[in-house]
Amino acid sequence: MNKMQRLDPLDRSLLDEFQRDLPLVSRPFAAMADTLETSETVVIARLSALQDAGLVARVGATVQPNTAGSSTLAALAVPEHRIEEVAAIIGDEPGVNHSYLREDEWNLWFVPTAPTARELAGSLERIARRTGLRVLDLPLVRPFNIDLGFRLTGPRQTLRSKTPPDPAAILPGDRPILQAMAEGLALTPRPFAQLAERLKSSEIHVIERLAALSASGILTRIGVIVRHRAIGWRSNAMVVWDLPQERIETAGLALAGLPGVTLCYQRRTVPGIWPFGLFSMIHARSRQEALDVLGAGAALPELSGAYHRTLFSTRCFKQTGALVHREEAAT
Repeated sequence: MNKMQRLDPLDRSLLDEFQRDLPLVSRPFAAMADTLETSETVVIARLSALQDAGLVARVGATVQPNTAGSSTLAALAVPEHRIEEVAAIIGDEPGVNHSYLREDEWNLWFVPTAPTARELAGSLERIARRTGLRVLDLPLVRPFNIDLGFRLTGPRQTLRSKTPPDPAAILPGDRPILQAMAEGLALTPRPFAQLAERLKSSEIHVIERLAALSASGILTRIGVIVRHRAIGWRSNAMVVWDLPQERIETAGLALAGLPGVTLCYQRRTVPGIWPFGLFSMIHARSRQEALDVLGAGAALPELSGAYHRTLFSTRCFKQTGALVHREEAAT
């Protein structure tokens, strides 16, 4: 029995119903409690316990990559005896928000984020210098689906597409709000008021800006951010596909619409080293479940004949929110 099955019905409902669409009202946890027919106090206590247990990363938001800041996907080919050392070096970079060990020659994968492209480049340069290893830098070209909020119970579903982001919607003063949501809200009755006080703003302004940033696609979702491996979804695979440039769009759209595919996007290739331009993620409770989803994907007409490589994740070193703003930069 996995950890999700051991959770009681209220905890499962919290994780299933509120990974997105957190109520943007003064007392969001009270609104959640009304839906779940319980009390605000109970909702806050349950979320706090789930967070303390490491099953929930935060209640906050995820930011569309390369809108409010800069990010990329990177990898290193690390000798077995250096994995712990190199993972610690990568983890030292405050902008690295995900770091995973995967089954491949390029075995240590991470997502560095930064407020600017220059700072992102500096982070990659420091990692290369400190490790003495080549960094495989694979910038995002096009997202087909980057919303990882999927139901943890019931049949697998197609994840809905999001509004294409509009970076022009970001106003002066929004970045501190985005950073706060990437770090997570306080689990208090009026978390937006507490955030507004810290930012020397007003509760209504914070709520209005979050609604606008969500509607414009800058925020991919607002809600409970789950740690999938901790909750029992441990057989997670990054599947990469080698396709001609002219086939990637149709293949990506088809793959993103397949139930069980939780992420799908196009990234830049590295000629002679990394020919795979289409990336997809499958989150599953068992390796066979993941392979079944992969089989369905490989059978899609749009992916006919495409060579693919499957990189199962074996260990998570770091999972946190993106770095899109530094407090000192405000002055």
